[in-house]
Amino acid sequence: MADVLAAQGVGVDYPTPAGAVTAIDGVTVAVPDQGITVFAGPSGSGKSTLLRVLALVERPTRGVVELSGETVSTRSHRQLRALRRQTIALMFQSPLENLLPELTAAQNVIAAAQSAGQAPDLELLGVVGLDGMGDYRVPALSGGQQQRLALCCALARDPKVVLADEPTSQLDDTSAGLVLESLKVLVDRGVPVAVASHDDRVIELADRVVRMRSGRVA
Repeated sequence: MADVLAAQGVGVDYPTPAGAVTAIDGVTVAVPDQGITVFAGPSGSGKSTLLRVLALVERPTRGVVELSGETVSTRSHRQLRALRRQTIALMFQSPLENLLPELTAAQNVIAAAQSAGQAPDLELLGVVGLDGMGDYRVPALSGGQQQRLALCCALARDPKVVLADEPTSQLDDTSAGLVLESLKVLVDRGVPVAVASHDDRVIELADRVVRMRSGRVA
């Protein structure tokens, strides 16, 4: 087993009028190329910041991020955008942040695949339990269905890894359970998943749990 993503001594500081605030500090973690890794911890523990850094959305103040063993966090913003598009799928906490609401479910899958240079495969809707819903526009879907559609779009991009930030936090138990099933589908299809979550249901699903507290690995 190899690591698809790794953070080495990563720290992130945010400037404020009162001085710099450290969100994470000295974090060294890895995401294996198999299974589900969960970054767990209470609100404010730094897990979501760490996920954004690993997703190459946020550049660390110090330390480096590696993709498949190669340091990438020092590359230009243009190069990082290309890497994200080609290799990483990031799911945000709010379902609507992950999708194009003016499009149908099928059109979202097509757009996601094309953005990564992949051939669209609408059969993936059935893989995540949305068979027959391709013509539904995003606002007509429930929160759980929107999150499963987001996972479907991630799968359509054929990424090296899927990163999800609190994917069940805004869902009821039934919807959350369906999203967790979809996460397992991704892993079964050979896509490693990393999740930032404080949800015990997500933590129980994990192959590996990294506990975060006060910006550090606990």
